[in-house]
Amino acid sequence: MNSEKICAVGRAVIEIEAQMISSLIDRIDENFAKACQYLFNCEGRIVVIGVGKSGHISKKIAATFASTGSPAFFIHPSEAKHGDMGMITPKDVVLALSNSGESEEILSILPFIKRLNIPLISLTGKPNSTLAKAATVNIHVGIEKEACPLGLAPTSSTTAALVMGDALAMALLEHRGFTKNDFALSHPGGALGRRLLLKVNEIMHQHEAMPVVPHTASLKEALVEMTQKKLGLTTVINDTGELVGIFTDGDVRRTLDHPIDINRTQIHEVMSLHPKTIASNLLAAEALTIMETHQITSLVITNEKQQPIGVLHIHDILRAGVV
Repeated sequence: MNSEKICAVGRAVIEIEAQMISSLIDRIDENFAKACQYLFNCEGRIVVIGVGKSGHISKKIAATFASTGSPAFFIHPSEAKHGDMGMITPKDVVLALSNSGESEEILSILPFIKRLNIPLISLTGKPNSTLAKAATVNIHVGIEKEACPLGLAPTSSTTAALVMGDALAMALLEHRGFTKNDFALSHPGGALGRRLLLKVNEIMHQHEAMPVVPHTASLKEALVEMTQKKLGLTTVINDTGELVGIFTDGDVRRTLDHPIDINRTQIHEVMSLHPKTIASNLLAAEALTIMETHQITSLVITNEKQQPIGVLHIHDILRAGVV
């Protein structure tokens, strides 16, 4: 294989597809707006159909709709003819993909879609095709050139359909006021969901697991507390339970560099003042940002009375899969 020639083909494919996608910008017109309105007003679900390569693109578009606030699913038109038409209800909207607009499998179920009297939106490469003319709204996604050197394999055409599907989904997302939290609710199992949903109070060390000593405690008592709780620090409180400082492994090293009596020295004499704190109802991702910004590995969680109620270590965030 000639590496230079291979890379030239790869670059040409990307350049051609990029040019074809750019031509879609002018297709964002009144028909696009009408299609979005039908999809937005859908009281049921968006039913996406397609055959062959368009079928694969249809599946992805349906998945994008579903994960961004517009309930959707894919139906293969051949399966629809053999029972799956029962999945389509009078409250749904059908989105049909066909580059030629003449896919026999799709055309064969048009009478059943019409009988339901529901909107039919089509994405076709030929605005005068049978499917385009039968549609309530047709969006023209035709391209001048496939990226295939033979001009045969669907490449630019399927990419164009996918991009237009994304444009529809994102327009709906914006119009619905769909938020990051809404997105996370659709993706609860992955790292994205954990990053967007997990809160500090779900993973912090609290109650007996939280290291804490009074400000009058000796340095030795503080070291024992740090050793037992294994978080590399202890919080320090005053007589009313308010946080007044923190003592960390770093403070231990700095303190022991000087001659000191660990039995007589009180912790308030060597602790660090003004430790970084965070509220318990904030996201773990926000805690991580604070740690990274200030180059620290732990945060103290305080309540409205500035009393420590928990400690969060960066390892807790990593174990939770937020990163």
